[in-house]
Amino acid sequence: MTRPITAGVDGTEESLAALDWAAREAVRRGLPLRVVHAWRYEEHEALAGDREDQLGWVSDAVAESVRTVTGRYPELGVAVDVVAGGPVEALVEAAAGAELLALGSRGHGRVVGFLLGSVGQQVIAGAARPVVLVRAGDRPTAEAAGREVVVGQQGGPEDSAAALEFAFGTAAARGAAVRVVRAWTLPPVFAYSPGSLRLLDESGGMEPYERKALSEAVRPLRERFPDVPVAEHVEMGSAAEVLLSVAGRAQLMVVGRRAHQSAVGARIGSVAHGVLHHADCPVAVVPHG
Repeated sequence: MTRPITAGVDGTEESLAALDWAAREAVRRGLPLRVVHAWRYEEHEALAGDREDQLGWVSDAVAESVRTVTGRYPELGVAVDVVAGGPVEALVEAAAGAELLALGSRGHGRVVGFLLGSVGQQVIAGAARPVVLVRAGDRPTAEAAGREVVVGQQGGPEDSAAALEFAFGTAAARGAAVRVVRAWTLPPVFAYSPGSLRLLDESGGMEPYERKALSEAVRPLRERFPDVPVAEHVEMGSAAEVLLSVAGRAQLMVVGRRAHQSAVGARIGSVAHGVLHHADCPVAVVPHG
């Protein structure tokens, strides 16, 4: 089954940037583009028109956005769906059948808007496929040769396998290099076990141990994508801080995602949240396999 590249649109500048990003990615990968808008009928005195009128207005607005994209990429096959219902449910369902879901992301600072608010966070946490967050200022020039696809790696070979596969596949489609980043910190003394102490001693210390772990995780991807240049980056520090320290050279950042349930709903991990909060380039959040 061919999965489309899917973009969620809501008429904002950010979502239109995500739509254009998704169209470029669909062209690169030779995939169709699906455009989804979640819509609810608003029965209110301030809103003229009945249900059919409102649906017609929404459909016309979405079609106008899509015409801009099809004008730029006439070879692209596009399907448009205006889906009745809440945005979280509609977008999570759209992601399930997509190669990836692209959404707009707003702003920096303490308040980062819709895509890191309750709706966006639930979409990211609930999506079974990668979700790519795109800011309004995104331009095709950012994908020029020389900019890397940066991906975070942690734990053992399986822990970041899905994120690594997504990063290498995307880089191969773009003719880009991959920078794989592994951050490490000194664990508390009580975390050391006799077994871990033996492994550290055999590796020559913490940093050589971390470099070896990264190389082992990356090796299968190097074999599968021999034409993709790879830089292995190991640095002491928190994962989010180390990733953001190299964000300036990235055309795309890729992070893994483990969703957590709390009393206020689904929450994404601190690394993904920190990168989404501060990175200027598009960020792909990939659920762990």
